[in-house]
Amino acid sequence: MRGLNRSAVFLDRDGTLNARPAEHHYVRSLDEFTWLPGAREGAAVLARAGYTLTVASNQRGVARGLVTEAVLSEIEQHIQEGLARHGCRIEAFRYCTHDLADACSCRKPEPGLIIDLARELDLDIDRCWMIGDSESDVAAGRAAECRTARITVGWDSTMADVRAGSLLEAAQTIAALGAVAA
Repeated sequence: MRGLNRSAVFLDRDGTLNARPAEHHYVRSLDEFTWLPGAREGAAVLARAGYTLTVASNQRGVARGLVTEAVLSEIEQHIQEGLARHGCRIEAFRYCTHDLADACSCRKPEPGLIIDLARELDLDIDRCWMIGDSESDVAAGRAAECRTARITVGWDSTMADVRAGSLLEAAQTIAALGAVAA
């Protein structure tokens, strides 16, 4: 049931749920998708804390002709299967499939993906989190006016509200801040 009091977590995909490919490379097939340690467990912690789970991800490889929409769908199904074993699921997936020159409003650090998901799912953005592995994820979350968490190894500087070494660590921190009303 939808309602304006629903809270959500907007998850980046590459580098948050799965291993990030090298710079300027893309997850081009399901075989190249590798879960990060703690990602499924972290998603389950967030779901148990009352958060609706979504994915908001830049996927420039589609615009460059290196990744197909069919591959994105296949990976979505794989994610859903992996999360189902942990008692949770992604309610909605949204991607920016534009190239840099397109200057769209959905490519993070722009907040378009987050705002569209919040509108579509009737979410209270003030009670939502954006979790990603880059400062552009943090900037998108801040621009959408939700709280942010950054997955980072070491002491990279960040404007995020929470810094964590994994999605599981971020989820535990967020859950400890207080469960939300479902």
